[in-house]
Amino acid sequence: MPQIDRSHTRFARVRSRLEAYSPPPGWPSWLYEFGLFGFKQGWACLFGGLMLGLLLATHLFYPATAPLARYDFLTLAALAIQLAMLALRLETLEEAKVIFAFHVVGTAMELFKTSAGSWIYPEPALLRIGEVPLFSGFMYAAVGSYLARIWRIFDMRFEPYPRTLWTQLLAVAVYVNFFAHHWLPDIRLVLFVAMGLLFWRTRAYFTVWREQRWMPLLVGWFLIALFIWFAENLGTLARAWAYPDQKDGWSMVSPAKLGAWYLLMYISYVLVATLHRKEPRPEPVDQSA
Repeated sequence: MPQIDRSHTRFARVRSRLEAYSPPPGWPSWLYEFGLFGFKQGWACLFGGLMLGLLLATHLFYPATAPLARYDFLTLAALAIQLAMLALRLETLEEAKVIFAFHVVGTAMELFKTSAGSWIYPEPALLRIGEVPLFSGFMYAAVGSYLARIWRIFDMRFEPYPRTLWTQLLAVAVYVNFFAHHWLPDIRLVLFVAMGLLFWRTRAYFTVWREQRWMPLLVGWFLIALFIWFAENLGTLARAWAYPDQKDGWSMVSPAKLGAWYLLMYISYVLVATLHRKEPRPEPVDQSA
């Protein structure tokens, strides 16, 4: 069962103070826990939120006559954010490793998908590989950053957990299908069924404040995929990239993309789990003994 170390960041001190607060019992406590949940989620989304803000801000305000192309500015800004987060201890080295891995995996997919015409980057850039500007890899890295951070911030655990080898083989199959379905039959329905069979019993345990909560892991993946789809709509609105049906003007990204994001969420989860050591969840202490 995967677990991430609670490495020290500047957030740890703030987190300790917030968790030590004792509001009156009843609805004030419930409201406080709900607010704390939102605050922690926002902190986990820090890198992704900053990237999305950059996409929108540069779309609205970046000068068209600037000597540095907008895409190149986004690449340099994303790199600067990462260095600043490490220097200011807003991110751990373990999380930085996750971000690097996601950047590599995401850029490889981008190279293929753009060559296949799945989407385009309509603006010029010098910092690019083929048709892929380098800032695009940071968009995948934002997903990895979020997963790594919520794992630590919410003390997340997962059980019962399937055999690691099975989860990794399925992740490889999902990744390969993203490429192979351009020539071979798309087997994503089979992959969805396989994910359900592996994880239908798995619960995601998390601690917001004082009590441990849980939800079905499959539901948690869907909720994250839904928020990524919302962010994707904002990203395409900002002309960071465009799908073929958006070349002549923006339109909402098809809800069918939720399936692709769900599969990507699975790959992301397994990748984060693989990059961190695995440790069994301790059995609860029998208080009646």
